[in-house]
Amino acid sequence: MPWYLTYTLVYFTFMFAIGIYYFTKVKTSDAYLIAGWNMGFWNITGTIISTNAGAAVFIGWVGMGFTMGLSGYFKFALPAMFFSILLILFFSKPLRRQRLYTLADLFSERFGSKAGILPSIFSAFVYSVPTTALQIVGMSTIFNIVFDIPINYGITLSFALVLGFTILGGLVATIVTDALQSVIVIIGIVVLAVSAVMYGGGFEQIIESTPAAYLSPLGPEGLGDVLIFAFTVGPFYLVWQSTWQRIFASRTEDVAIKAGLTGSGIFLVMAILPYMIGVIARQFVPLDTRPDLIFSYVTVELLHPAIGGIVLVGLLSALMTGADSFILQGSSNLAQDFYHRLINPTASESQKMFAARLSVVLISLLAVLVAFLMTDIIGMYQWALRITTTTLVIPFLAVMFWRRATGTACLLSMSLAAAVTLVWPVFGTGIDPVFPGILVSLALLVGVSLVTDHAPDESVKAVYWEDLPTAHSRLHPGDKPAEPINP
Repeated sequence: MPWYLTYTLVYFTFMFAIGIYYFTKVKTSDAYLIAGWNMGFWNITGTIISTNAGAAVFIGWVGMGFTMGLSGYFKFALPAMFFSILLILFFSKPLRRQRLYTLADLFSERFGSKAGILPSIFSAFVYSVPTTALQIVGMSTIFNIVFDIPINYGITLSFALVLGFTILGGLVATIVTDALQSVIVIIGIVVLAVSAVMYGGGFEQIIESTPAAYLSPLGPEGLGDVLIFAFTVGPFYLVWQSTWQRIFASRTEDVAIKAGLTGSGIFLVMAILPYMIGVIARQFVPLDTRPDLIFSYVTVELLHPAIGGIVLVGLLSALMTGADSFILQGSSNLAQDFYHRLINPTASESQKMFAARLSVVLISLLAVLVAFLMTDIIGMYQWALRITTTTLVIPFLAVMFWRRATGTACLLSMSLAAAVTLVWPVFGTGIDPVFPGILVSLALLVGVSLVTDHAPDESVKAVYWEDLPTAHSRLHPGDKPAEPINP
């Protein structure tokens, strides 16, 4: 206990010291919400690693390795990073040039303000709230196992810690601490992997005693099952706002690409370890153990506290960085897309800062309510991924490449695709709702665009090659506009 308590107190003292420091430095909403579009290579590299390594990695993927084996890496982790790398490699330059805050900001600029409402709702409420709740529940579970704090008290404590840090320094403090925490996260997961191999009797013993299905990249269901998972999970990461925020926050387009690819590449290699730990844990963890407790069992029961404390801090780092990133994702939607764009376009800097911090509080409160009241946050999270994918991926690609796409088509495409995705399971076809949702989105966006006209408030651009007004209107004094890409 003393080891764990010491590590935990030192970690949170360090985090809040940085938060307080940036509270005194961050004076503008641009700095608070999007780090002033001014983060360097190492900060972006570190925050990419840390943001990806949330509760899903340390808790979910270890449990997935325990129950389904290494095929989980090829179903979830590999597709997620493949599409993230596609986003960074091909879309960083045109997106970074636009000087935006959120994905909904892009839709509002291209299709008019109404088109940004649905993406804002999806991002702030459908995605950010349950994912933040997952981090809070994960942290409370750790407090319960390690310090014997009751779950409800642990949720309250986790909420206070997450909100307290996030509200202080905004995205600047988040990215800076992410960069430092990425080292802790990597050390923690590597230490746990090495320890698991040792307890499992070495690689040769582990391979001999593990059923082949748990070691196969394709799992017991074969290639078709892997591909279905890959193409229902992966496309979401084209419109994952956490990665978009890091692209927008980068100092230059070059930093966005190089740092994004570096961080994604490191995480892609690191992501195999949680699955490996889960598979190896089958050698010494009771097979009826709940999958979400495997990580904690291995850490607390099998490691000396001096070593387990390092792993524990790695997990707390992953949960904290995930929580503050998701809160700021949702708060950006509320502060920029709703308050500044729709409610008070002429807001002063102090009003925008107040709105930004108030939005952090609102998203945090909703997340803790979900953490207390929802019994199936994982299921809620999976539906958030599905709905976001079916409603936003096709319109995003249209924004980037097709000038003929209209605001009317975009709104109908998003609305009906969301409805189809939600209703589809009622028909019992066995087909994942993502597939019909995507088809409806594509058909409506193309068909309706061909028979409707552009509204007066649209910026008729193919953003991959052409700039929106924000690329110039949001330049700070002394900034130089980037040269657009020619088609």
